[in-house]
Amino acid sequence: MKDRRSFLRAMAAGIVALVVVVAPAIADELLGIVTKVDVAGKKLTVVEKGSDKEVEITTNDDTEWVTKKGTNKLDLEKLSKQVSKRVDAGKKGVFARITHEKGVASKLSTVGKKAAD
Repeated sequence: MKDRRSFLRAMAAGIVALVVVVAPAIADELLGIVTKVDVAGKKLTVVEKGSDKEVEITTNDDTEWVTKKGTNKLDLEKLSKQVSKRVDAGKKGVFARITHEKGVASKLSTVGKKAAD
């Protein structure tokens, strides 16, 4: 009886570990240029790298923003100002790597001084 319980515990622990490892791998990653930020609708419009296809990504309160200074909660107003500043400078927008699942962003990483022409 004790051997059966040990086996079941080991199997359960293995399944939990597999779920923890595989779940982040399921999320999609999008590289592109953030061209528009809808602060009220909590949406980003991203032009995918290597194509001119626009993708709309939804954000939520749990979306993280990773910069060279560290990780914080995503501030859409601040991101909108950065995009506006880049567009006014003649660029397309802010280059970013977005990790999302079914169109809902979980992490947005902006790259330092990468030119987004």
